[in-house]
Amino acid sequence: MRVSVILPAAGLGTRMKSGAAEKSGTSRKQFMLLEGAPILIHTIRKFVACTLVDEVIVAARGDDLAWVRELVDRESFAKPVRVVEGGATRQHSVENGLAAVTPGTEIVAVHDAVRPFIDTETIAKVIEQAAATGAAIVGIVPVDTVKQVQGKRIRGTLNRDRLVLAQTPQVFRVDLLRRAYAKANEDDFVGTDESSLVERLDDVEVSVVSGSDRNIKITKPSDMELANLYLKQDLEKAATS
Repeated sequence: MRVSVILPAAGLGTRMKSGAAEKSGTSRKQFMLLEGAPILIHTIRKFVACTLVDEVIVAARGDDLAWVRELVDRESFAKPVRVVEGGATRQHSVENGLAAVTPGTEIVAVHDAVRPFIDTETIAKVIEQAAATGAAIVGIVPVDTVKQVQGKRIRGTLNRDRLVLAQTPQVFRVDLLRRAYAKANEDDFVGTDESSLVERLDDVEVSVVSGSDRNIKITKPSDMELANLYLKQDLEKAATS
């Protein structure tokens, strides 16, 4: 089984305006520094460390291609890590990455470039689930009560037992994801994640693998404080193991 990972990293990071961003020289969250390395690099390291992953494809903005390639080359990863040009939207970036996967790839995992605290065990579990069923994502059950609203008025309380907060990786057989993209393009459909595209295929069901609260998506300044705490914990654990 050959597995490729796509990391869409072409976002502008418009919500990330902070002192941390200024110190990093960028407001684009995927390039902000954690312990001297861009968040993107921390994320790539996790997937390279997973034994089931064969290659990683980073979809970056055109203006960033040379710089990102330099960052990747400097790391000398043990597995192939390639950089391709992304698009104006996440959906377009993933589609470009999908077009670049190595021939013979059977499984594609898509992961947010700014989720550097995914663990290799979860990566392996969701890949294995997708290999068995065709499609699987990582998700967690909400702990808060979830209200359905219209404007500022509550219209109902949703049953948490039937809800999941979607995370990444989201993993699919290559043929399914390509079919989902073809249908989305045909219908001019834009989804918020890859699963929302695949869910539109009549003959496909997407499974959920339990994730973790630590698998945060770094999108705003306060997330950096938590990210630094998690990284410190990871480094301490590695030092004592």
